[in-house]
Amino acid sequence: MSASPNTTPRSPDDTVATNHAPDQDFWRDLRRSTQSRIGLGRTGDALPTTDVLALRAAHAAARDAVHLPLDAPALTEQVSALGLGTPVTVASRAGGRAEYLRRPDLGRLPADLSAITPSGADLGFVLADGLSPLALSQHGPGLLAALAAEFAGRYTLAAPVIATQARVALGDHIAEAMGVRTVLVLIGERPGLSVADSLGIYLTHLPRPGRADAERNCISNIHPPDGLTYADAARVVAGLVAGARRLGRSGVDLKDTSRTDALTATETHTITP
Repeated sequence: MSASPNTTPRSPDDTVATNHAPDQDFWRDLRRSTQSRIGLGRTGDALPTTDVLALRAAHAAARDAVHLPLDAPALTEQVSALGLGTPVTVASRAGGRAEYLRRPDLGRLPADLSAITPSGADLGFVLADGLSPLALSQHGPGLLAALAAEFAGRYTLAAPVIATQARVALGDHIAEAMGVRTVLVLIGERPGLSVADSLGIYLTHLPRPGRADAERNCISNIHPPDGLTYADAARVVAGLVAGARRLGRSGVDLKDTSRTDALTATETHTITP
C-alpha cells in the first residue's frame, strides 16, 4: 500500500525549519520587555555575526563611558541656568581616572573643600561623575531640574556642587562642608552591556564622614526613555526625604512607599461612590 501524501515522514532538517519561525516570534515578544540579550540564536557553533558585533560595540561604549572625562565647565553652565546658584567644582584625592579606578578609597576623600560656602539649607545636591561621567553629562541637569521642581516651596536648597573622580561617600564630606541636613548625590552608575548612561541618586540624612552604605537609600536606573524618568525619580526621592525627616535617619529603616501610596490612592478612588 502506498503512503498517503499527508503522512510522508519529514527529515529532521524540515522539522527545524518548520519550528524556526515560531521560536523567533516567541523571543521577539519577550525582547519587548527587557534590554537583556535573549534568544540570540546561533550560526553553527557561534553567535550570529550581527549579535557578536553588537556585543563588541556595547562593550566599547561601556569602556568609553567609564574613561570619558567629565566636561565640568559645560555642566557648570547647564546647572547654573537652572537658577539654583552657581555650582563650585571639587575633586577627590584620586589624581586621575586611572588612579580613581585603581583606588576607590581615594575617590571617597576630598582634595580641598575650601571653595564650598556653608548654607545651612535643608537639602544639598552633589553631581558626581562616578563610574559614568557620560551619564552625569546626559542626565544630570535634567534630573536636577526635576528634583528642584519637586522640592520647590517645601525645603531650602543649597547651591549644587560638582564632584570629579568621585565615589558616593565623597558626598558626606561635601555635605558636611555645605551644612545641609540631607544630601542627594547624583552619580554615574557602573556601565553595563545594555546601558552605559544610567544615573543613580544616593540619599543620606544627617550626612557626615564615616556614614555606612546601610545608612543611605539608592534610586537607580535613571536614564529615560528606557529607564526611570526624571519625574518618577524625583517623586520617589521626595517621599524618601519626607520619610527621613520624620524618621530622623535614612538607610535600611527607610522604605520607598511611593508605589504603595499610589496603589492605595487608586483603590480608594475606585471604591469611593
